[in-house]
Amino acid sequence: MAFFQITIDCLDPPALVRFWSVALGYTPVPPAEPDTPWNRHYRGRLGAGESFDNRLFDPEGLRPPIWFQQVPEPKAGKNRVHLDVYPTARDDSLTQGERVARVDARVDELVALGAAVQWRDRDDDPADPYYYVVLQDPEGNEFCVS
Repeated sequence: MAFFQITIDCLDPPALVRFWSVALGYTPVPPAEPDTPWNRHYRGRLGAGESFDNRLFDPEGLRPPIWFQQVPEPKAGKNRVHLDVYPTARDDSLTQGERVARVDARVDELVALGAAVQWRDRDDDPADPYYYVVLQDPEGNEFCVS
């Protein structure tokens, strides 16, 4: 199995760590359990006095860590890769109204943290319950909430 992390170039890593920790439910400290190779690696680095104001970790240890790599230039153009956030948990049993309510509540929370709405995709056809919103994080990186 290949281990990987997600790396996002940015101007202000601590600001994006604060935003994305709430958006994803991640923590800036590697969890003690489960004892995965990634978590052991980063806990060892913490023990050596390294600060992780530029990284996030899944508290369950199931998803990849995220590194916010500081770069000197601002974002230019559209992202080639983006994250999708699912407050609906991809539960197809939700009605369209339930799905829209969950997505909109999460969008409101993220906007309060500094995100900006780019556009909403809503089909009022009850047979098509899918709904998503495209946002930008505080540095303009696009992501979706669905």
